[in-house]
Amino acid sequence: MEQNQSAEKTKVLFITQEILPYIDQTIKGAICRYLPQGIQERNKEIRTFMPKFGLINERRNQLHEVIRLSGMNLIIDDVDHPIIIKVASISQVRIQIYFIDNDEYFKRKFIFRDASGTFFDDNDERSLFFCRSVLETVKKLGWAPNIVNCHGWMAAFTPLYVNKMYRDNPLFTTSKVVTTIYEDDFQEKMSDTLYEKLKYDGLKEDELAAFKTADYITLMKSAIDNSDAIIFAEKNVNPILTSYVKSKNLPYISYNRYDIDYLSETTDAFFDEIIEY
Repeated sequence: MEQNQSAEKTKVLFITQEILPYIDQTIKGAICRYLPQGIQERNKEIRTFMPKFGLINERRNQLHEVIRLSGMNLIIDDVDHPIIIKVASISQVRIQIYFIDNDEYFKRKFIFRDASGTFFDDNDERSLFFCRSVLETVKKLGWAPNIVNCHGWMAAFTPLYVNKMYRDNPLFTTSKVVTTIYEDDFQEKMSDTLYEKLKYDGLKEDELAAFKTADYITLMKSAIDNSDAIIFAEKNVNPILTSYVKSKNLPYISYNRYDIDYLSETTDAFFDEIIEY
């Protein structure tokens, strides 16, 4: 069920690839479990999304499909893909997690690499599908976020989409995008066809030139370019990115510990600052 909260509350959309307890313990998963809770406890309204990776046990975690959000499709590289929305509750803190599912992209029992450690060659499409599916679901919910907070590289197409494809939608006209950067660097190149897939979404060539040779740095620089503010969540973020953020003169903060009170107070104050920025 939807949370019945006042329309006057600041709304924060969290988009992430990992949340405890659905994915094994990581700093990102822990932050994305407890930060939304802390922000909600500070009188903001939240929605939280992650992919429904195949290794997530639906029965144990009590996931169920949201039928009223069914019927949406996305075209990725000229192929039509259904968006399946599932939801689970962290009942003790009254938080719902929305899961983006699709048999082609998320049925496999691995996250980004197969059993041999090989980077999936369709990780670019999986990320594109995830990011756009979240935004399309938010549209269907009719829910206008004041802050869109993207965690990790799989959510990193979201700032580009918000600024280049969704700004004309009244739900996103005034949304501020905050990208939270982690130590989730990867060395592989993304698909050589990523540029064409983004062009198919209607993005302009001058907005996409860097994606002709897309890698982690390219992806995260695009996220930075299209963000209003940055959070460095870990100490050893790729130094190319830390330097790039500083060169852009963007507002940023760095976490130096991970208890829920510190994370919540620091981030809540930063969100308020960015909304007024």
